[in-house]
Amino acid sequence: MTIPGPVLPAFALFGVVVLLGLYLILAPGPARVPIERRRPQAAPAPSRLTAATTVATGLVEKVLKRRGGVEGGSAVLQRAGVKMRLQDLALLIIAVTLAAIAVGYVVAGPLLALVLGLAVPLGARLRLGAMASRRQRLFADQLDDSMQLMATSLRAGHSLLQSLNSVSREAEEPTAGEFSRIINETRVGRDLSLALDETAERMASDDFVWVTQAVAINREVGGNLAEVLDGVGHTIRERNQIRRQVKALAAEGKLSAIVLMALPFGIITFLLIANPTYLAKFTETVIGYILMAVAALLLVVGGLWLRKVVSFKF
Repeated sequence: MTIPGPVLPAFALFGVVVLLGLYLILAPGPARVPIERRRPQAAPAPSRLTAATTVATGLVEKVLKRRGGVEGGSAVLQRAGVKMRLQDLALLIIAVTLAAIAVGYVVAGPLLALVLGLAVPLGARLRLGAMASRRQRLFADQLDDSMQLMATSLRAGHSLLQSLNSVSREAEEPTAGEFSRIINETRVGRDLSLALDETAERMASDDFVWVTQAVAINREVGGNLAEVLDGVGHTIRERNQIRRQVKALAAEGKLSAIVLMALPFGIITFLLIANPTYLAKFTETVIGYILMAVAALLLVVGGLWLRKVVSFKF
């Protein structure tokens, strides 16, 4: 078979283009000296995404400062142990909320978009609250061991700051992080009593308030701080034991409350799957809507009552 004359130059040109493309892809590029070596003091230029994120973060920070929510929000993040800045977290929540709204609108329309748009910030707030509660609970459980470690360190001849530093090295989180923060604040010139008081307030620990008071009294009048901390640690240990007993005894009531609150939703879901027309009457008449509103109100009242019954303050 003979190949037409005009086709040969086309094949040749195509081959040249392919070889040139392979050469550009596979051939090593020119040797370039990194900018860190050429200009050590010059910071690398930020990308467009980084620059846009910085601008958006600055706008969010201005809005937060204007509304006076920077201090309160920062305290919540510190209580939850989140290292991220408030404006960065707010920008992340806004971005996730917008994405959830878009996905909900595409999947099921504006109703799901509204639900997801409200669920994202609410879920973030609940998550921060749960993280803060968990850190406070762990701090309270570890406090008796921390007091014993401090007393042992003081008996070994160490100073109070060295004893606090030993706790920051040997204890687990969140106690190690909180004591490290106390040490760092005292190193930059802050008074030890103020740092201890702020830690007690941040962790919402009445037991640690006793520790701060014992340290403050010892610094004023002197005495054997190791024995005082032994006594405080013994009291804290007994309080923790009683708290665990109360928690174990209240676990059955809390489980019963969860089952009672979930039972109506389970029954409604089963009826919607098994016999959807059974509940259709509630959405066809005004009386049905009134009954649903009354049921929702009674459910809220019952939930609050059950929460009050199974919650114990110690």
